[in-house]
Amino acid sequence: MAAQTILFDFTLSAESQTTTSAQRQEVAKVIRSELELLFPQLELGYVLETPENGYFAVLHENKETIVTIRIFKQGLLTINVEYYLPDGKEPLISFDTGKRLENAIALKLKARSGQKLPTLKRGDVARYFPSSDERIIEYDIDKLVYEARSPFQKIQIMHSKTLGNMLILDELQNIAESDLIYTETLMGRGVENYEGKEICILGGGDGALLYELLKEKPKYVVMLEIDELVMVACNKYLNSICGDVLEKRKSDNYEIIVGDCVEYMKKFIEDGRKFDYVFGDLTDIPISGAPIGECWDFIRTIFEHSFKLLKPDGKFLTHGNGTSCLESLELFEEQLRLLKPKVKYTTTKAFVPSFMEEWLFYQVTFA
Repeated sequence: MAAQTILFDFTLSAESQTTTSAQRQEVAKVIRSELELLFPQLELGYVLETPENGYFAVLHENKETIVTIRIFKQGLLTINVEYYLPDGKEPLISFDTGKRLENAIALKLKARSGQKLPTLKRGDVARYFPSSDERIIEYDIDKLVYEARSPFQKIQIMHSKTLGNMLILDELQNIAESDLIYTETLMGRGVENYEGKEICILGGGDGALLYELLKEKPKYVVMLEIDELVMVACNKYLNSICGDVLEKRKSDNYEIIVGDCVEYMKKFIEDGRKFDYVFGDLTDIPISGAPIGECWDFIRTIFEHSFKLLKPDGKFLTHGNGTSCLESLELFEEQLRLLKPKVKYTTTKAFVPSFMEEWLFYQVTFA
C-alpha cells in the first residue's frame, strides 16, 4: 500500500500563450474537461491566479483523489494526481490511461512537448534513492529487511528483486549483494599484489573490502570503522559479501577497531606505524561548487594523515564519485594536486549495478 503520485508536464507552443490571466483560464478549462472524463465527480477546491505566479488550482474527487494544476506564465504546465492505493487494488490511472490523457491534453493545447512520468509510489517502502549527481533512481525494492538509527546515521537494509540485499546509509545507496565489481575495482584485483602486505582500511563497515582483501593473503589488515551498528547489520543481512569477518572482529591476519578513524590514524602516526596500502572507503565526494565545508575538511584530513601512514612505495586507494559528476571530481583532484609532498594518481572506472551508473576510482602514490 502506498500513496500514488502521477506527474504530467507540458511545454506549450508559441500559439498557446499563458502570459495573460484570460489565456491561463482557457488552458485550465481544457485540462479540467479532460480530467473530468477520468474523474466524473471532480470538484474545484481551491484556485489562486495572480499576474506574478500564474494559475494554481486544487481539485478533488470525493476528497480522496487530489489533483493540482499549475500553469506558469512562461508556458510551462504541470499536473499532479495523488491518491491512496490499498494492497490488491487496481490503480486509478494505468500507464495506458495516463498516456492517453497526456496525449489528449497535448493535442488540444497544441503543446510543443508533453510527458507522463511513471507513477511514484510513496510511503510504505522506500524505493527511490539519488544517484551520485542527485538524479532520482527507482529500485525494485520489495521489502525493508532492517532499519535502525545509530549515533552516526540512519541504517537500512532493503531487498531488491534484482540486486539482492542493499545497504542504505542516510538514504544513500552504499553497496548491494550484486556489487562485487565495486570492491574489486577499488582494490585493483589482478593489478595490485597484496600478498604479505600491511593494509589499513578507513571505514569499510560493510566488510566487503576486508573480506576480499583477506583472500589475497596479506600480512595484516587493520580496519577502522566508527559505526558498530552498521557492522552488526551487515554481518547478519549481507554476509554474502562480508563472510564472517565482521563476526570475528580479530584474527591472526586482521583486526577491526571501532572508533574514529582520524583519532586512530593520529595514534598510528605518533607510533611510527607504516602501511603498504591505505584504503579510503568513507564518505562520498560532496556535490558542491567549491571545496569548502565540513565534508571537504574531512577529506583533506584523510589525505594528509593517509600519506603520513604510507611507506615510500605505498599506495592510497579510494573511490571517487559517478563519472557524470565532473565538477566534484575535478575539485577532488585539485585537493590531491595541492598535497605536499607531491602525489600522482591514476583512475579506473566500473559500472556498479546497485548505483546504476559508472563510478571512478583513484590509485594515488607519492610523485
